[in-house]
Amino acid sequence: MSAALSLDDLSVPLRALRLLTADFGHLPAPHVHVSPIYPNRLELSFHSGLAGFEAWREALDVAPDAVTYTVQRDGRTQVLRMVVDYAGAELELIGYGDVCVPVPVGAA
Repeated sequence: MSAALSLDDLSVPLRALRLLTADFGHLPAPHVHVSPIYPNRLELSFHSGLAGFEAWREALDVAPDAVTYTVQRDGRTQVLRMVVDYAGAELELIGYGDVCVPVPVGAA
């Protein structure tokens, strides 16, 4: 079994978070996740629609074609995901939103 990591071992994603806060503090607040399992990764996720995800994607100047799209929860939740290098950290941005299901013709 390997030794437990220290907080210093998470300095790369925490430094990236500090820089993001300074540069983009006006953007919607994400759910922030840093883990010793992936000590160089900073995850920012949005669970209340995709507007926050899109605001961050645009601010980070990431092209729309760099975003992956999947659907989960029996087709009810759409998921947007992108990974970029930011300040030496692997920055993963994830957005969750409801799938818009068109109403069939003739349905009342």
